[in-house]
Amino acid sequence: MTLKDIEKQINATKSHLEKALVHLEYSLAKIEKIPTEYDIEDFEILETFESFTSRFSRVSDIMAKKLVRSLVLKDDPSFSGGLMDFLNQGEKLGFISDANHWWVVRSLRNKEAHEYTEEDLRGYFSTIKTESIFVIDETKSLLKKL
Repeated sequence: MTLKDIEKQINATKSHLEKALVHLEYSLAKIEKIPTEYDIEDFEILETFESFTSRFSRVSDIMAKKLVRSLVLKDDPSFSGGLMDFLNQGEKLGFISDANHWWVVRSLRNKEAHEYTEEDLRGYFSTIKTESIFVIDETKSLLKKL
């Protein structure tokens, strides 16, 4: 992959990420209106949370797997490794603040929410909500730098 190809990929990923971020912020605003005590079996509420978690996953994937990776490769086209290697290098280069935190976000994204009990599901949604603030802040910070 040439430097020009990497630049094109960064620009395309940036545009895709900006749109996905707007959708995540919209979903976050919707779930923030849901009362603390809610019926987990309410289809509308469940659908709202599932949409939110999907958008959380999308933004975190685009950010960690695509944008940070492309930026690291732009800095060093010969860099290779797994996702954690790219996250660590992205942190060293100042693209993200905490590679380990992004790894936690990535692991959350991989959880299968439909296998949880009602209380586990509430906890999962609450954790995703909290982590979405980190993802949104980190994403906005990086987008401002580009």
